[in-house]
Amino acid sequence: MLNFIYVNIFFVNKSLIKFLTDFGPLIIFFYYYYDSDKDLKIAIPPFIIATIIALIIMWMLEKKIPKVPLISGILITLFGGLTIYFDNPVFIYIKPTIINILFGLSLIFGRYFTKEPVLKKIMGGSISLSDTGWEILNKRWIYFFFGLAVLNELVWRTQTEEFWVNFKVWGLLPITFIFTAFQISLINKYKINE
Repeated sequence: MLNFIYVNIFFVNKSLIKFLTDFGPLIIFFYYYYDSDKDLKIAIPPFIIATIIALIIMWMLEKKIPKVPLISGILITLFGGLTIYFDNPVFIYIKPTIINILFGLSLIFGRYFTKEPVLKKIMGGSISLSDTGWEILNKRWIYFFFGLAVLNELVWRTQTEEFWVNFKVWGLLPITFIFTAFQISLINKYKINE
């Protein structure tokens, strides 16, 4: 009985820790951004530190760091550092653009290294689709990532910094969830029943 309780507590804590490592740095960024009268130079250092701590915790729990959080963490540190060093917020503004372009390009060119869509390599263990299904899903995500890059550029170039900061979380995150939900019909159509 005690082992069962310990295991359940461990999984609950692991789920909570996963949530905190995913969203904790963002929450910290928002806190310091709004607490400092919307000053990126004050909000970025705690964001970088929280991101590095989150990556360390991921590694301690899983003995590996997934590629997407690792790439995001590197780019947050790089572009956040450049923003602070040059005292120019453009660097942090273009980070989502660069991340989305990199993801789109990796889906385009990754197939030349793996002979199959990269999404199949990443998600093939959890979803069984026909080759046609993987091709369509891969293309949709390519268009989506490039669309997000263009959208980020439009927003930061035409709106206020505060609008961009809020759009990055309250706009891009829901857009991604909605896009992902729209892929369910494609997945159901091309799913291979095993």
